[in-house]
This record gives sequence, structure tokens and C-alpha cells, in this order.
Amino acid sequence: MITNILEYLEGSADRHPGKIAYADDEKQLTFSHLKELAERTGTGIASIIKDHHGSLPVMIFMEKSPDTIAAFMGVLMSGNHYVPIDVEMPLHRVSLIIENLEPALIICDSVNLERMQETANGKIRVLTFDSLCSTGADKDLLERIRDRHIDTDPAYAIYTSGSTGIPKGVIVSHRSLIDYAEHFSEASGFSKEDVAGNQVPFHFDASLIDIYCTLRNGGTMVIIPVQLFSTPARLLEYMDRWKVTVIRWVPSALGMVSAFKALKLCRPGSLKKIIFGAEAMPTKCFNYWKSYYPDAFFMQIYGPTEITGICTYYVVDRDFDDSETIPIGGHIKNTDVFLLDEHDALIDKGDTGVTGEICVRGSGLANGYINSPELTEKAFTRNPLNDRYPERIYRTGDLAFYNERGELVFAARKDHQIKHMGHRIELPEIEAAASGMEGMQSAVCVFDEKKNRIIMAYVSDTLDDIEIIEYLKERLPRYMIPNVMKKIGSMPLTTGGKTDRVKLKETVLKES
Repeated sequence: MITNILEYLEGSADRHPGKIAYADDEKQLTFSHLKELAERTGTGIASIIKDHHGSLPVMIFMEKSPDTIAAFMGVLMSGNHYVPIDVEMPLHRVSLIIENLEPALIICDSVNLERMQETANGKIRVLTFDSLCSTGADKDLLERIRDRHIDTDPAYAIYTSGSTGIPKGVIVSHRSLIDYAEHFSEASGFSKEDVAGNQVPFHFDASLIDIYCTLRNGGTMVIIPVQLFSTPARLLEYMDRWKVTVIRWVPSALGMVSAFKALKLCRPGSLKKIIFGAEAMPTKCFNYWKSYYPDAFFMQIYGPTEITGICTYYVVDRDFDDSETIPIGGHIKNTDVFLLDEHDALIDKGDTGVTGEICVRGSGLANGYINSPELTEKAFTRNPLNDRYPERIYRTGDLAFYNERGELVFAARKDHQIKHMGHRIELPEIEAAASGMEGMQSAVCVFDEKKNRIIMAYVSDTLDDIEIIEYLKERLPRYMIPNVMKKIGSMPLTTGGKTDRVKLKETVLKES
């Protein structure tokens, strides 16, 4: 029985010592080299963080590279947990995270050392990764640390945006991460033959597939340079050169390729698995990729950070019209996913089209939020369907319904449901309708509460406001037609590649 995620590293290093595990254009790490770096780094960290009870947070402030993953593994070797931070994040926000996290140590690369020392202001010790791994490995020390480990110890924490303006850190255990890697590897068929083309930043939980399915199965992960995603032809050539077989990208990255019709210029021949999630996948974009990869394995996944990144998946094995919505499917193994109505009553699968909140129970549930007991208690609540013994569930704040096949279909965030002209409206439903238009690259709706207006921002080289309104009138009730149309050059994105709805709303309200 596996109790520590490092057992994946050690197993792959034993079976495939000379195989490339993680790579970019500047560095390639084999499994044996990765293990060696992790042991040396873990020894260095453990020699600094001494005589403590339980796992302590170690902040990682490094550019995305194979060394970053070695730093993660080194922190785990030391018996602590890692917290990756976006190096592009404003330093004020980094300071807020440091205040909330209270890290025992900060690890950075040389290019970020001065910035981080200034931000830490002498309160937290800051060291470079190179200095930590320059020492020899103390195998006896590492063995004593491992002997104290249990599977509910934290493995990592990821910071997400908080509604109060203070970032919130979600802390996840080894048990949850192992559960994730085991069952997702099975569901996706990820194997030692796979080469994952990494798009997602490491401070975003969507990267767990690339990192840990590679680690578990002895595959290879190549980090795709972020600048290539703005030049799709070069991006696809890069994938072809590395013989990428599997991608787990956010829909906006896949949409960039489809918008420029780039697969006509270069179709990577090794690609076999295309996995997407984190936000709704426009069906028109899916159909574009499907037309070039008719025999590929397509999977839509769903799951918040608080449930270790995935709780449902849907293997897209049938045709969908551009105007249809691809389901999020059913639960992954060892996870129970169900819908509760506004009175906390269970919505049955036979109640087709009835919307409820997605709730989750299982080993994938995160431990909670760092230094935020009230927030943890609010989100990770007792299961209202079970009054026999204490049982935690996570209330996602997402709405969904069952279709006629019994598949879950994502509807909206609770906070994307609005009341307009006496009707409850899901803004993503309007977006999905608009996304089916020929020539529409992307469309996002925001609601102006003060003026009671639905505003649609859209990106298109060929469409205009009138054409879109006429198209929507044929497909939506009158009360769902946007009141204001706003054509923009490109959608603002978060560092994780999702549409930055907060920034978009601020911009369109200011200009409308």
C-alpha cells in the first residue's frame, strides 16, 4: 500500500533510471537524477528545518523548469510540503500569501533571489535551489523522516483567489494526491509510453496530471515554452518535435489553435490523448480538434482545487453539435459526486434538467484552508444526507444537472447565476449559444447589477453586434439576450489560462 507520493519517484527511478522524466529546452532530468537531486535538496532542507512536529510549508518561488519539480520532491523528502507561487504575481500579493502561510523556508532560483529577499524582508529565510542541492544526501536522516510519515500529512498547498481579497491556500495530503494519480491514470490510460506536453503553470492544480501521472507511470513530461501559445504554428511544430502523445490543456489554449486553424499547417502525428478542463470547452473548438484527430481519446474533466483537481470525467465518445454542451460525465473512482437542491435534498439522476449544487465526498477532499478555520468549516461541511456519523463533503459552489443519459452537465457557478427581468439566468448558457456561431472565437457575459444589464464581450474577426444578436434571438428567450455587446481584441486570462472574469467585468463596466 502506497502512503507517500515519493514512492512513485523511487519506483520509476528503479524501473527506468536513465529515462527522461521532465525536460525543457535547457535541461533534461532522468528519473535517477531527479531522485538524487530530491535526496540532496531534502537533506539540505531538513538540516535547516529541525525538530518540528508535523509537516511545515516551504514556499517555492521559481520559474517553471525541471528543477522546480526537483525542488517539490526535495521538500517532500524533507518531510514537509511545498507551496508553488507564481513568479509573475505582484509582490504585494506574495506578501499577503507569506503572511497567511508563515512558511518555514522560501526556495527560489537565482533570477528571483533578490526580489524574494526584498519581499521576505528578513522575516523568512530565503535560499536558492542550487545552494540546497549542493550538499550530499544523508540517507539515514531521510529514512528517519520517512519513518514518521503518514498518508494524511500534507503534500502541497495551492493558493487561489479569495472573495475577501485575501488569497486562500488549499492544503492537500499525500493520500488525496495518491488517490488522484491512481484513478486518473486508470481512467485516462496514461502509461510509460506517454509524453505529456505541459501547458499549465505549476501553481495551478491542472498541472498535477502532467507531473504525477508522469511520475507514477514512468512517462516523460516536456515543458512547452509559454510564448509558443501565442504562435500556434510554432507550438504544434514543437509538440511534433518532442513526439507529444498527451496534452491536458485549458480550453483557451486549445481554442488558440482552432481560432488560427493551425492544425492545417502542422498536425502533430504522435498526439493520441487530448484532455481538457478548468472551464467550459466550446463545442465548436472540440469539433475542430476532433476533425483532425478522429481516432484520438478525448476527455473532459471537472474538479476544483479543493477536491485535488478532479472528481468527474467524461470520455467524449459521441458526436456533438456546435450548439450542444459537452457533459462533465460521472464520478472518478473512489469519489462520490451528487447534487443538492437549495433545501439540501438530493437530486436524483432521473430528475432530468433539475439544477443543483455539485457536492463531493471521498479521499480526494483537501485538508482545508490554511489558517482559515471558519472558511474551511463553511466549504467542507457535514454531509446533510448522513445523520448517523460525522462525514465531510465539499460544497463546490458550482451548479449542474443530469441530462437524459444520466450524465452530469455543468450549468454555472452559483455566482454566475443572475436574476434578470424576473428570471433566473445562467450566464454560461448565453455564452454557449454564442460560441456556436461560425467566426466566434470566444464570448463571455458579465452582469451589471447597478444598471440591471447583461453585457457580452466577444472576440471575432468577422462578426458584428447585430449578427450576434439576431443569431441569439433564434436560440434563446428574449430575456436572455444581452443588453450590451462589446467587441474586444482578446479575452483577459488568468495565469492558469482561464478567462479572467473579474478583470473583464472591471474593463467592460468602465467602458460601457
